[in-house]
Amino acid sequence: MDIKILEDIGLTTAEIKVYLTLLELGSATAGPIIEKSGLQSSVVHMTLIKLTAKGFITSIQQGKRHHYQATDPKNIASFIDEKKQRFEQLLPELLIKQQQAKQKPEVVLYRGIKGIKELLLELLNAGGSQHHTFGSSKKSLMLGDAWWVHYHKERAAKKIKAKLLFNESLKEWNAQAKYPQAEVKYTKQGFEPLTETIIRNDKVGIIIWTDNPIGTLIHHKEAAQSYDQFFSFIWDNTKK
Repeated sequence: MDIKILEDIGLTTAEIKVYLTLLELGSATAGPIIEKSGLQSSVVHMTLIKLTAKGFITSIQQGKRHHYQATDPKNIASFIDEKKQRFEQLLPELLIKQQQAKQKPEVVLYRGIKGIKELLLELLNAGGSQHHTFGSSKKSLMLGDAWWVHYHKERAAKKIKAKLLFNESLKEWNAQAKYPQAEVKYTKQGFEPLTETIIRNDKVGIIIWTDNPIGTLIHHKEAAQSYDQFFSFIWDNTKK
C-alpha cells in the first residue's frame, strides 16, 4: 500500500502505523495495538491521544480499559477539507506579509518532484498570455501523465496559449491532442536534454530532469524577455 499521501496530509509515521493497525484489528485495547504495530508502549499511547484529537479514531471505556476503533477512512477527506478551510482563512494575512516584504527574491531554488510541481504552479500563476517551453524530454513525465494534462487544462482555462518545443522522444505522448490551446513542435532525436526552460510573463523556470529533479525560478523581466527572444528564434527555425 502506498501510504505517502497520508504523510502528505500531515500524519506521522507512528500515526499512520497505529491507524492502519486499528483498521485491521477493528476494535482493540492498547496491548494488541502495541504488539501488531511494533511501536513502543509510550509511543502508541501518545499517538492514540493525537489520533483521537484529530478525529481518526474513537474510544470507549469498558471498566478500566479503553477500547479504540479507527473511524471510517472517508473521514480523512473531511479532515483535509477542514485543513483547507483553515488555510484559506489564513491566506489573506500571508499574502499581505508577502507584499510587505522589503526584499523579494529574484531567484528561488526547488528540489524534488514536490518542489518542481510548486515551481510549475508559480509559473501557472505568473500572469501573461503566453506559455513558452523548450527542451522538454521524456523524463519530464516523472510528474505523472494525469498531472501534466490537468496542468495544461488549468493553463488553457486562464486563456494562456502555449508553444511547446519538445524533444522527439515525447512524440508518442501526443501532447497536441491532450493539451488545449497548444502548438507543439519537436526537435530531432539524437540528443536528449536534461534541461527544460519555461517562460511565462516576467518569470523563467529552469528544470534539470535528474532522478531527483532540481528547478530554478527566476523573477526578472529583462531576463524573461531575453529567454523569450531565444525561444522565438529556435521555434521559428524548427519545423513541425
